[in-house]
Amino acid sequence: MTTTTLHKYSLNKGLTLFVLATLFFCSCVTKKYQQPGMAVHGELYRFASTTDSTTIAALPYKSLFADTILQGLIAEGLKENLDLKVAMQRMTEARENLQQSKAALLPDLSAGITATRSKLSAASQNLPPELANSYPLTTTSYQANLSTSWEADIWGKFRSSKRSYLASFLQSDAARRVILTQLISDIARNYYKLLGYDEQLRITEQTVKNRREDVSTIKALKESGLSNGAAVVQSEANRASVELLIPDIKRNIRETENTLSLLLGRIPGEIRRGSLTEQQPYQNLQTGVPSQLMRNRPDVQQAEFAFRAAFESVNVAKTYFYPQLTITAQGGFSNLTIKNFFDNSIFYNIVGGLTQPIFNKRQNKTRLHVAQAQQQEAFYAYQKALLNAGSEVSNSLYSYQTAIEKQTTRKDQIASLEKAVDFTKELLRYSSATNYTDVLTSEQSLLSAQLDGVNDRLQQLQAIVDLYKALGGGWQ
Repeated sequence: MTTTTLHKYSLNKGLTLFVLATLFFCSCVTKKYQQPGMAVHGELYRFASTTDSTTIAALPYKSLFADTILQGLIAEGLKENLDLKVAMQRMTEARENLQQSKAALLPDLSAGITATRSKLSAASQNLPPELANSYPLTTTSYQANLSTSWEADIWGKFRSSKRSYLASFLQSDAARRVILTQLISDIARNYYKLLGYDEQLRITEQTVKNRREDVSTIKALKESGLSNGAAVVQSEANRASVELLIPDIKRNIRETENTLSLLLGRIPGEIRRGSLTEQQPYQNLQTGVPSQLMRNRPDVQQAEFAFRAAFESVNVAKTYFYPQLTITAQGGFSNLTIKNFFDNSIFYNIVGGLTQPIFNKRQNKTRLHVAQAQQQEAFYAYQKALLNAGSEVSNSLYSYQTAIEKQTTRKDQIASLEKAVDFTKELLRYSSATNYTDVLTSEQSLLSAQLDGVNDRLQQLQAIVDLYKALGGGWQ
C-alpha cells in the first residue's frame, strides 16, 4: 500500500470517526420526545365502569341534538363566533413562526452595491513636497457583492426549535378546538336555559290567572258570609307575590337572548326557539374508557402540546453549551472605475469559525434552568387538565343521574299538590274548618314544585351537554 493510499485511508477513517463522534454527542445533547401518558393513577372518573370504547364524543352535534332550531344556531355560531375567528388568527401566527423555524436551517444570502468616495489628508500621508500636488488623495471605489452565512446544526438546536414551533402550532389548533367545544356547549346550555325560562314564564302567568280567579272567589265567599276580609287581602297579596316573579323571569329571558346573540356574533336581539316540552334528550350516553380523554379532549391535547414545546425548548437550551460552527462567504466585483468594473475585479473570501462559550455571564445556565422549570410547569398543567377532565365527566354523569331521579319524584309531588289545592279550595267553600291560609300554603307549594320541575328537566338536558363537552365531543 503506497504512502498516498495510506494517507487517504487515514483521512477517511478520521473523518468517519469525527462524524460518528459528532452524532454520538448530538444524541447525548438533545433527547427524543416521549408522550407523558396518563400521568395519574387509577380511574379518571366514576360512575362509568366500562371497557366499551364507544363514546358520544364521536357523535356530530346534529346527532346529539334533535332540535333543528338548535342545530341551526350552533351552525351559525361556528361560522360567526368572534372567539373562533380570533383563534384562527392565532393559528396563522403559529404557522408563520413554524415556517420561520424551518427556514433557520438554511443559509442566509444578501446582496449589496456600494460606491465609496474618500479623501485623505496630504499631511497625514507624509509626502515629499514635490509629490504633494500630484499624489491622488481622492479616490472612488465601486463594489457589488453577495454574502452568505450558515450555521451548522451540529447539536440539533434548529431541529429542536422547529419541533418546538410545531408543537406550538398544534397547541394553537387544540386551543381552537377548545373554543369550538366550549361554543357548542354554551349555545346549547343557553338555548335550553331560554326554553326553561319560557316554561317558567308560562307556568307563572297561568298561576297569576288562577290567583285572580281566587281573589274573585274569595270576595264572593265573603259576600255570602263564608269568608272574611282577611282572606280577601291574603288572596290579593298571594296574586301580587306571583306577579312579581314575572319581571325577573322576563329579565332572565332578555339577558339569555343577549348572551346567545353574542355567541352567534349578532347584535342583541330575539332568538327564535322551540319549547321545553318538545325536547327529546339523547338516551344512549356512552362514555368510552378514560384513556380516550387524551385523544378526544382538546384541552388535554393543548396541555400535552405545551409540554412538548417546553421539552424541545430544553433541548435548544442545552445546545448553547457546545461549540457552534459558522461558515461565512462573500464574493463579487470591486473596481475604482465604472467603465472597467468587470475587468480583473473579482474578489471573494470564505471564513469558517468554531465558537465555544466559556463565560457569558451565566446566560446559558439561566436559559437551561428556566426551560427546565417551564417544562415541569407544563407537565403539572397537563396532569391538572387530565384530572379536571375526569372531574367534569363524573360531575356531568352524576348531574344527569340525579336529574332523572328527581323528575320521577317531582311528578308525584306535583300531582299530590294539585290534589291538595283542589281539596283545600273545596273545603273552603263548604266547611268552616278550613281557612284561606291552608289554600295559600298549598298553592305556594304547588307553584314552587312546578318551577322546580322545570329546573329538573333543564338539569337533565344541560347534563347531557356538559357530558358531551367533558368527553371532548363537538370538534371531530
